[in-house]
Amino acid sequence: MAIRQTAAQIGGYTKRARAAAKFRQQIPMHLMLLPCILLVAVFSYYPMVGILIAFQNYNPTKGFFNSKFVGLENFNYVYAMPETMQVLWNTIFIALLKIIFGLLVPVIFAILLDMVRRSFVKRSIQTLIYIPHFLSWVILSGILVDILSPTDGIISFMLKGMGIEPVFFLANEKIFPYILVVTDVWKEFGYGTIIYLAAITSINTSLYEAAVMDGASRFRQVLHVTIPGIMPIVVLMATLSLGNVLNAGFEQVFNLYSPVVYKTGDILDTFVYRIGLLNSQYGVATAVGLFKSVVSFVFIVAGYKLASKFAGYRIF
Repeated sequence: MAIRQTAAQIGGYTKRARAAAKFRQQIPMHLMLLPCILLVAVFSYYPMVGILIAFQNYNPTKGFFNSKFVGLENFNYVYAMPETMQVLWNTIFIALLKIIFGLLVPVIFAILLDMVRRSFVKRSIQTLIYIPHFLSWVILSGILVDILSPTDGIISFMLKGMGIEPVFFLANEKIFPYILVVTDVWKEFGYGTIIYLAAITSINTSLYEAAVMDGASRFRQVLHVTIPGIMPIVVLMATLSLGNVLNAGFEQVFNLYSPVVYKTGDILDTFVYRIGLLNSQYGVATAVGLFKSVVSFVFIVAGYKLASKFAGYRIF
């Protein structure tokens, strides 16, 4: 019995010694990671104290801990506001359209671009479609306002040439949500195209050779080889994008919308901006933001679960 206890003590000591030695070896890596941890703690976790504002009648002069606590009163106020449901619907509608077409367009374009045999032409096209990704919405919104202007915009000139009355796209509440979707896809599809092109190049070329030997046309090769080959990446990107179902793009909407299109173009982020910063209703704005964050967190968790199940994607 004593021998067993001694062996167990030696074994425990050996494990602790190995763990301590391993930790000493990894000290430089931990030190390299320390600045990143500090940045996340200061700029991501410390601001979470502001969640308290959602349950307070917040007064900036009194701070977080001295403002009056009102419980769920801010949430009830938001729910009772007549425009809340419309704003929520606008956010979900615009975000879902962006997610759907933000997946379809890059996949289709990547397949078409992969068929281009001249490498110089392929690289040139790839560079051109990738440039808008690096431009901010402040710049692009100015360009779009000029292009879509009903008086001197290029589209207005084209419509006038065809005998059609010009349309003020950015002031038409029926068209405005689709303008947001189209311009967002135009800005970002170059980035997605690169991802799917990389997935296409990883497909075993022998599969295409076998398809050619079987007499498959180019369309059949795409249908039975290319699409199944990139489907895991498509599923992965689709499931991960679920977390953005309430992110319809504040920068884009803020720079393009106006009170004329609030009915169909106002989203949760711009709604929070107007309530919180313009109307100084900090508690109400924080309540809306907290609601959005909780729903987005649920969708992100669900997205990772689906990605793990259908695409084998795991972080931990």
